[in-house]
Amino acid sequence: MNGSAIIFYGLGALTLVSALLAVTAKKIFRAAIFLLFTLIGVAGIYFWLNYEFIAAVQIVVYVGGIVVMIIFSIFLTQQSGEKLPSPPTRRMVSALVATILGFALAGLQIWQHHFTGDGKIVIEPSVLNIGKRMLGTGDGGYALPFEVVSMLLLAAMIGCIVIAMRSNNKTT
Repeated sequence: MNGSAIIFYGLGALTLVSALLAVTAKKIFRAAIFLLFTLIGVAGIYFWLNYEFIAAVQIVVYVGGIVVMIIFSIFLTQQSGEKLPSPPTRRMVSALVATILGFALAGLQIWQHHFTGDGKIVIEPSVLNIGKRMLGTGDGGYALPFEVVSMLLLAAMIGCIVIAMRSNNKTT
């Protein structure tokens, strides 16, 4: 096993263990911190694949934006120390069965698919090409999805403010 494989398996383990801990954490603040480590692990995998721009976007948008907004929302609602209720055993078994079936179905689809090239020219993943795609409004452009994501973040921020204002009014 070479160093590259060790780095990949280390980042994969960090991502999977952090994701599992984020889902099973009893305190909401700890779940948000484990989500932060999960997203950092995904960014590390992007760096390992030499997609530096996508890794930087992962860190800035998800780690720097969404997770920080979640943590601020937790602190604004003053529920950072509360324990989350334990889910019923029936729900846990259902989630486990759904996960196993999902992995089995995905594995079956991958195993049955014959991967062939489509003959299209591969675009070099440079900052210039990614920028042209991000700002493009034509075929293959991502300006519309980018605006939809920005409206989603705006709605999430407004929701955080409304929740914080509602909880502050109840305490006074």
